[in-house]
Amino acid sequence: MTAVSFSTVARRGGGWLPLIATSALVGTGVTLALPTVLGHALDATVAGSGAARWVAVAAALVALGVLADLLGGYADTAGVAGAAAWLRERLVRHVLAVGPRAGFTPGDLVSRVSANAVDAARAGPSAVAVITASVPPIGSLLLLALIEPWLAAAFLVGLALVAVVLRAFTRHTAEVFGAYQRVQGGIAARLAEALTGARTIAAAGTAAREEHRVLAALPELRAYGVRTWRVLARTSGQAAVVGPLVLVAVLAVGGLALAAGRITAGDLFAASRYASIGVGLGGLTGTLAALARARAGVRRAGEVLAAPATRYGDRTLPTGPGALELRGVTVRAGDTTLLHGVDLAVPGGAAVAVVGRSGAGKSVLAEVAARLRDPDEGEVRLDGVPLRELSHGALRAAVGCAFERPVLVGGTVADAVGLGLSRDRVRGAALATHADDFVSRLPGGYDTPLAEAPMSGGERQRLGLARAWPAERLLVLDDATSSVDTVTEAQIARTLTGAARGRTRLIVTHRAATAARADLVVWLDAGRVRAVGTDAALRADPAYREVFA
Repeated sequence: MTAVSFSTVARRGGGWLPLIATSALVGTGVTLALPTVLGHALDATVAGSGAARWVAVAAALVALGVLADLLGGYADTAGVAGAAAWLRERLVRHVLAVGPRAGFTPGDLVSRVSANAVDAARAGPSAVAVITASVPPIGSLLLLALIEPWLAAAFLVGLALVAVVLRAFTRHTAEVFGAYQRVQGGIAARLAEALTGARTIAAAGTAAREEHRVLAALPELRAYGVRTWRVLARTSGQAAVVGPLVLVAVLAVGGLALAAGRITAGDLFAASRYASIGVGLGGLTGTLAALARARAGVRRAGEVLAAPATRYGDRTLPTGPGALELRGVTVRAGDTTLLHGVDLAVPGGAAVAVVGRSGAGKSVLAEVAARLRDPDEGEVRLDGVPLRELSHGALRAAVGCAFERPVLVGGTVADAVGLGLSRDRVRGAALATHADDFVSRLPGGYDTPLAEAPMSGGERQRLGLARAWPAERLLVLDDATSSVDTVTEAQIARTLTGAARGRTRLIVTHRAATAARADLVVWLDAGRVRAVGTDAALRADPAYREVFA
């Protein structure tokens, strides 16, 4: 999926954009026609006849303008809603396709998908508004020229001043709005992290410190907000000077023309209105501010969509026992190397424990084995097939993953185990991982809504294991039983390490008992494989025993 552009988002307005443009042009036409009509009504009133006809025309124009505003407002809302829904769906799909390698925090992503997507969705209407905003000054200039050429000349000088003001406003707002959205996204990211760990924060008594961390960027956000208001205030101040100056110039020229008999009183009234309409900065600054917000929103959405999605091949696995092989696998995070040229052959059907001190690279090894991330160098193979070449369906049918802190998704407990799986397969997986013990006691059993199912950390881990259980070749378990009680953990460990399972099991663990039950142990140290062997053989090394201390 390629990054999104301003024009791409703008085009999502589809058929609503012509209606928005038409409504805006009709409204502008009404605005430009009214001064002339009212001027004729004034002249007719002075002449003593025909005023009623011009008043009726003015009333009809006002009604037409109201109708155009209503249609334009409806089309604007509908177009923005459609574009925002399209962009949000695209963002969510892409984030899920990229997976954990997206590089954005959850809070920042929520900010981009919610608020920034709506800003970006205004690309089409804001672009139309900017284009149609050029009609009033041009129309006012032409109509003033028809009334009296010298009026147009005076007005043209004012337009040059307006252009200078708007150019400065546009340059400053584009920069400020982008920075404001970036800081706002950072605050949202830290807030999401704090909400996730709310119980831990409360238990540790660090709420005040966490509040300071989350809100630390508020002064910066305020600074950008103040800069925005200063730009608006400066522009408003300039408008307060430019507008009256242009109006005075036009009225002065018009007064001389009236005294000379070249124009009527109605013409002078119309000229004053055209001068006000043509240099009206209030509507233009709002329109340009909306355009700046839309551009900033598109840029932030584009940064997400520019993250490369995981690419899959089209191969399937041949018949095999689930033999896993890592060849020269190196993984980096910035300047830090997490795995250094790892070579590892895991026999098919074996239960292999991965052990090591914190930071040794155990979770990274589990991620590359399950293709939750790709190595920067080297290759991972399953039954001789590189994981990169497997189709998405073949990979996920073959490899199952369970984690220390599983995130359960779905409407019910059954969905959390296997959305779309038959009830027999769901219950079979729960039985194998000893999750059925507590699920069967829930008020609705497997049909209990997930939000209404109170679970401990160990029970959530058992459901996470059950979700991974249907995998056909390889189970990758990253500390997936760390919160389970000792008795249940022993039961699960016997299930996982039993020879009858017929699948390869890569088990990241901190527990000596799990390593002792495994067929092989992979001992990682500082991103390198220090040793591979049975637990009994490795225990001769005191440094190995210290891993579990």
